Amino acid sequence: MSERELLVERREPVADGVVSLTLASPGGTPLPQWTPGAHIDLVLGNEFVRQYSLCGDVSDRHRYEVAVLREPDGRGGSAFVHDELATGATVRVRGPRDHFPLLDSPSYLFIAGGIGITPILPMLRAAELSGARWRLVYGGRRRASMAFLDRLASYGDRVSVRPQDETGLLDLDELLGAPSADTLVYCCGPEALLTAVEQRCGRWPAGALHVERFAPKPPGGGFDDEPFEVELRCSGRTLAVPAGVSILSVAEQAGVAVLSSCREGTCGTCETGVLGGEPDHRDSVLTAAERAANDVMMICVSRSLGARLVLDL
Repeated sequence: MSERELLVERREPVADGVVSLTLASPGGTPLPQWTPGAHIDLVLGNEFVRQYSLCGDVSDRHRYEVAVLREPDGRGGSAFVHDELATGATVRVRGPRDHFPLLDSPSYLFIAGGIGITPILPMLRAAELSGARWRLVYGGRRRASMAFLDRLASYGDRVSVRPQDETGLLDLDELLGAPSADTLVYCCGPEALLTAVEQRCGRWPAGALHVERFAPKPPGGGFDDEPFEVELRCSGRTLAVPAGVSILSVAEQAGVAVLSSCREGTCGTCETGVLGGEPDHRDSVLTAAERAANDVMMICVSRSLGARLVLDL
């Protein structure tokens, strides 16, 4: 994946604890095209690589926009953005990649919680341009903490803004209680919201729900963590993967170059083709259908259900 250095052309607060960064090529070179739901990696100093959803205009080939929530209990990435990336600074960027694509549909229900509004914003514009029916329900702790309310105002009553301190928690039973055969549900936000939406969409048609996580999905339990072998077909190597060690780590220790970023199964950077064997998918990226196909896996967290995997590495 290509890496480029971009200029912080503009930085502005868009809610309490949230800043928007507009990034551009220093020389005005057009940037790679992206699609609604895509994200980029920001390489922050020498330590941090963090993923942020693109929330700007997909038709603007000269600028990317991201919005970053300061996470007081985070690992330092958001603090770096807030404290170090002033207007005029430069930052290395990788991507874009899209593991949360907006599929064609006559109707959409968008549900966003907090900073989860970021990948949804360009989806609204795409849905509008396509002529689809859509509505957005946007929850947050307080109105002042909810980003981009000014942009959303232009959509009128198709957007329902529901701050928790004014209206309580989102009524997901009301929103999702009656499955709709022609509606796709897109949801992004904190884990509690995603889990609750997944539970209520259990009766919806298969493939109706699409979610994006900013943190790993909690393990469901029952995983076996047994050793296995992995054949790296392109490298001509067969490596032993011990219990408690990832395929990614084993490959790196053997000197095999693998592009990676989050190392927790959320960003999709280390997606690798599967040529043989059956993966034990533990990522938070692939859909149920993609897992069932067993033709790709995230080697930073996923393992093998059998004694051997063959990978396109």
